[in-house]
Amino acid sequence: MALDGIVISNIVYELNNLIVGGRIDKIYQPENDELIISIRNNKKSYKLLLSALANMPRIHITEIQKKNPLNPPNFCMLLRKYITGGKVLKLKQPNFERIVEIHIEHLNELGDLCTKKLIIEIMGRHSNIILCDNDNKILDSIKHVSLNVSSVREVLPGRIYAYPPSKNKVNPLNDYSLEEFSDLLKNKNTIIHKALYFTFNGISPIIAEELCYKASLNSSTNTSELTKEDFNNLFTYYQSLKDTLNNYNYYPNIIVDNNDCYKEFSSVSLTSYSEYSTISFDSISQLLDKYYAKSSNNSRISQKSSDIKKIISINLERCYKKLDLQLKQIKDTESRDKYKIKGELITANIYNIKEGSDKFTTINYYTNEEITISLSPNLSPSENATKYYNRYNKLKRTYFALTEHIEDTKAEINHLESIQSSLNFVQAEEDLIMIREELMNYGYLRFRKNKNKKSLQKSKPFHYQTSDGFDIYVGKNNLQNDELTMKFANSNDWWFHTKEVPGSHVIVKTNGRELSDSAFEEAAQLAAFYSKANTSTKVAVDYTLKKNIKKPAGSVPGYVIYHTNYSMYVTPSDKKVVIIK
Repeated sequence: MALDGIVISNIVYELNNLIVGGRIDKIYQPENDELIISIRNNKKSYKLLLSALANMPRIHITEIQKKNPLNPPNFCMLLRKYITGGKVLKLKQPNFERIVEIHIEHLNELGDLCTKKLIIEIMGRHSNIILCDNDNKILDSIKHVSLNVSSVREVLPGRIYAYPPSKNKVNPLNDYSLEEFSDLLKNKNTIIHKALYFTFNGISPIIAEELCYKASLNSSTNTSELTKEDFNNLFTYYQSLKDTLNNYNYYPNIIVDNNDCYKEFSSVSLTSYSEYSTISFDSISQLLDKYYAKSSNNSRISQKSSDIKKIISINLERCYKKLDLQLKQIKDTESRDKYKIKGELITANIYNIKEGSDKFTTINYYTNEEITISLSPNLSPSENATKYYNRYNKLKRTYFALTEHIEDTKAEINHLESIQSSLNFVQAEEDLIMIREELMNYGYLRFRKNKNKKSLQKSKPFHYQTSDGFDIYVGKNNLQNDELTMKFANSNDWWFHTKEVPGSHVIVKTNGRELSDSAFEEAAQLAAFYSKANTSTKVAVDYTLKKNIKKPAGSVPGYVIYHTNYSMYVTPSDKKVVIIK
């Protein structure tokens, strides 16, 4: 689901009606590749979002609040210098490309009227936001592109701006006869739906499939196999689409499948998705704001947590390998007792063994079976006994040392897996800060000062309410789990956690009341939902009063012990509880 030329044309039409004539009030850059421009027009304030995020580039009016860094980036400062207070003259979509030009009039340092162009290119990983002067000279861009990065064109300050190569595509709004239309498609010599989006700018595969569907054509048919009647039918619906766009008869809509998941979105009706439901919107900005609200945040969090995931993965792999080696080594110590027995048998028969013997046979008084023991001929019987005792004691020491190391390795694995599990429930940058802090405290990450930490609110646990009114709090990470259980919860509150599985601490506040059966079940379901086992059908959850929970001195965050508890099996779910904002 990407913004094609049709959706872009809808956005440009909408923004021309909303912000043209308005004044640029404020400019922010909340992310490295994202801008928020506040524009006042007709006594209203609009927040224009421009994003060059590789997998979700876009431009539209937004209602979503964004946190801004204390120190604005250089590109943001440059925009503030040149276009703050500027008047939006017009927005253009050149050649129906996925490009939007915002023409802005402003006063320069001498008080003369000047024009600048803010260009957003919505082209996947090649997306960019570029500021040019009236002579198309690039003043700066949110992403610098040198010839080392792209051999096609440079996007650097001082260079003349050039449009990205169009790959010989044509503007679909141009006037074409049936013959010209047919020839354009035939020249591609490929299947019909590819021919459509390879020929016309702004026509996405979705729209190409829609045109084929309306014309009752198999989209996988090669253009060379189409009849004159086929081309005529296709041209009819192409003309209909062109009329819709020329008359600005947009229909912003999202196609939703049976699981309430978004399938596609468009600014025209998609009749080929008749088996699914459609959500329509009055504004394309409302549509994009709704669609990208969750997915954009998830993408940002995923991007910002990628280094954490990699560090945890590397350290877990190291621990797994270390544990495998330790288990193999401890298995080798299982034979230690046989060396002790041989030493004892040599000592018991020391006067019956001849000097220089390489073996002797006796009865093992532990099993009453005959046993032959190898000897070193150059050692005395007592020295042979000592040799076997030494081997026994070495393996015994190795066993106890390895047992301790194995416990430490397993504890480290459990700790890392608990951090890995908490990454699945991160919703904001504040949550990531706590996870980074824990990793730094335990030496997995280098200490570094977070310049934006003061500007971020402290991460808070999830807050839910049971169907009968009990408050439930769920820790998002180990540091929060500790605070929730050891500081926030009272002694008579109930504590829940998945049995022997990394997961969140769940606290149910009783406030002196007795917990209902449904509250027990709903809290247990939440504990299972916020755990590593959340994809299982049945999960064991332990629960007990908080007063039974103890935290050993020096233990890692999130680690507690308890000896008095109950257990129940539940299906992970957060459906029966209500989340409290």
